Amino acid sequence: MAQSSDVLVQAERWLSIDPDAATRKELETLLSQARDGDTQATADLAERFSGTLQFGTAGLRAALGAGPMRMNRVVVRRAAAGLAAYVSGRSTHEKWSGITAVVGYDARYNSDIFAEETAAIFTAAGIRTLLMPTALPTPVLAWACRKFNAEVGVMVTASHNPPEDNGYKVYLGGQAVAEHGRGAQIVPPYDADIAEAIAHIVDEEIVLAEQGWEVLDQNIASEYVETIAGIEPSEPSDLRIVYTAMHGVGGQTVLSVLNDAGFSEVFPVQEQFVPDPDFPTVSFPNPEEPGALDLAFALAQQKDADLIIANDPDADRAAFAVYDPHQNAWRQLRGDEVGSLLGVAMVEKLAKTPEGTTNATFANSIVSSRQLSAIAQSYGVRHYQTLTGFKWIARIEGLSYGYEEAIGYSVAPELVKDKDGISAALVVARYAHRLKEQGSSLIEVLDRIAQEHGVYATDQISIRVEDLSRIGQMMSALRTTAPSALGDSPVNAHADLAEGYEGLPPTDGLLFLSEDNSRVIVRPSGTEPKLKCYVEVIVPVSEEDGALVVARQQAQERLERIAHTMKIALGV
Repeated sequence: MAQSSDVLVQAERWLSIDPDAATRKELETLLSQARDGDTQATADLAERFSGTLQFGTAGLRAALGAGPMRMNRVVVRRAAAGLAAYVSGRSTHEKWSGITAVVGYDARYNSDIFAEETAAIFTAAGIRTLLMPTALPTPVLAWACRKFNAEVGVMVTASHNPPEDNGYKVYLGGQAVAEHGRGAQIVPPYDADIAEAIAHIVDEEIVLAEQGWEVLDQNIASEYVETIAGIEPSEPSDLRIVYTAMHGVGGQTVLSVLNDAGFSEVFPVQEQFVPDPDFPTVSFPNPEEPGALDLAFALAQQKDADLIIANDPDADRAAFAVYDPHQNAWRQLRGDEVGSLLGVAMVEKLAKTPEGTTNATFANSIVSSRQLSAIAQSYGVRHYQTLTGFKWIARIEGLSYGYEEAIGYSVAPELVKDKDGISAALVVARYAHRLKEQGSSLIEVLDRIAQEHGVYATDQISIRVEDLSRIGQMMSALRTTAPSALGDSPVNAHADLAEGYEGLPPTDGLLFLSEDNSRVIVRPSGTEPKLKCYVEVIVPVSEEDGALVVARQQAQERLERIAHTMKIALGV
């Protein structure tokens, strides 16, 4: 932490460069309180000026507010100017034919302002800049990066974070990266190189053009819809779907894609359909959070629906829920369950193509279930595991399908080099339609997968912190004193992912394996102030009657014992 006098000097300087009246007023109030001896205000200022935001799993992301550790116009201007300097320098050195950038934004507070100022800075730097015409889903921006073969893509969004947050995702393409990575989010060394360029920016020298960027036509969304709808055959379907946009920007785009593909029985959750940056009906605008789908469940019962689809606010992720006859209730499918379902669906889909599955490649993040690997192996499909984040998954050469347990799926990686909750919604809906016609269901496919490969049961312990240093303390404690057992099974292997693991780049994380093949991975979240603990157990299923029920009960009991073990180890 900077000393209090240094913080006051830094805050005063910030006031001199901040163009936003709201954040200036916020900072002035904090300064006045700190000078009057308010210790809370002093601590708040110290935290805001304790460093600068760094690119994490999904770019920059933080609460809106004044200071270099918040999302605001100063931070965004610096990021845009640094990004422009980075690509301009490379363009000169590598003799590019020119630079094109695409900039998009969601409906969160200040997203449109951050996007327009980014466009103005890019334009002033001589970059041809295409600005989205309105708030649109992240997958539209990611798709547009490839459509225009852009060297740079920027999406202003905080995805599923709380209402007070915003963020800044950066994509590279065109002449900036190799073919298989074009249109994907930045990875090392690009993130460090861009950060270095940002660090050299002089605020007073940042120039914003008054005009010159191109606002894309409104039909850009329609082009995306037409392209995505085309990945599945268009045929009438009586599948009854309840859909929620979670107060985000996916609503109209998703309805258009589903309708174009032949789904006419789609019922939106009206209370959550119109974009609203306050997200008034949910505690967190994340379909995975308890209670987030309550309105969708109620509507599904009312409409006698077959499937619930939920997007997060920027629609790059998708959640699904079905009526489960085993539980006599609607339930949300876990991300790993959907990951396996889509694995089977994609194999069946690829098998119908002239090439079949000969050159198919699947991938998922290391914290996701190992079941997709087993499925891929059974069909002779190549499989890779990656670090967490689609910036890694999307870069797998020849990728046919990829997913991560945090409800992110890529079913058309040749079109969108990122997770896409809209195309995933379409593929799951079409698969559910085909199964319904056959007298089957998604639940029956999950049962079949478990019978063939075993029960792969997963769970997650998520520890939200107020003080970020607490995460480092917990990781350090685990590195010093690792658990000797996972539940009742002794740990027989462990790895510090910071040293690299099975060919993966180093990352902050710890992996533990037990004798019964249970696995735990612990890592800090790259998007929220959380420590995450990913647990997986595998229980074989015999051919005896009722064996699947017994295996699932055993798996659940193991998960609970391991969760108890890890909570003790983490001191929570």
